[in-house]
Amino acid sequence: MSDTPKTSKAQQRATAKYVRNNYDDIKVRVPKGKRDAIKAAAGAAGESVNGYIKKAIDLRMESGK
Repeated sequence: MSDTPKTSKAQQRATAKYVRNNYDDIKVRVPKGKRDAIKAAAGAAGESVNGYIKKAIDLRMESGK
């Protein structure tokens, strides 16, 4: 058994509300197999896939290209 306490329904609702109010979702479609390559690259960089993609977007926007 896991020692981690379960998250209550109230906490789950509060978290979902916070995310809804503070973040926008963007769906990214990639060719089959590319997701695994992105996941591996993010892991090698010590980042989550989401963080890795956000950093790539920020770098691209900063470069102006």
